[in-house]
Amino acid sequence: MILIIGGAYQGKLDFAKNAFDITDADVHTCGTGEIDFSKRCIYKIEEFTYGHPDPIGYFQTHREQWQDSILILQDIFCGVVPMGAETRAWRQKTGRLAQYLSKEATQVSRIFCGLEQRLK
Repeated sequence: MILIIGGAYQGKLDFAKNAFDITDADVHTCGTGEIDFSKRCIYKIEEFTYGHPDPIGYFQTHREQWQDSILILQDIFCGVVPMGAETRAWRQKTGRLAQYLSKEATQVSRIFCGLEQRLK
């Protein structure tokens, strides 16, 4: 699995499309429902974590389904701590999921201004 992280509007999906020959048909954009792991690329995982009580448990349960995927996660876990408890909890869940996924990944890339910084 390849994990791509970075801030909003930094070119994460464009990087993935160019680097791994991904088309729009290969991309599942997350919401608060189930993830379609049949797609090569899972995008906006932070949207999934917002509505899910245990995103790490979900990924652990479906581990075999995403082992060959490219996962894209927006970095919402840095910077100013939000005042609202719900937003803080979302940020914390997302950060913990990023830690779990980065340990499982064969490659971790951070995208900043469209440029790749290889972390793993």
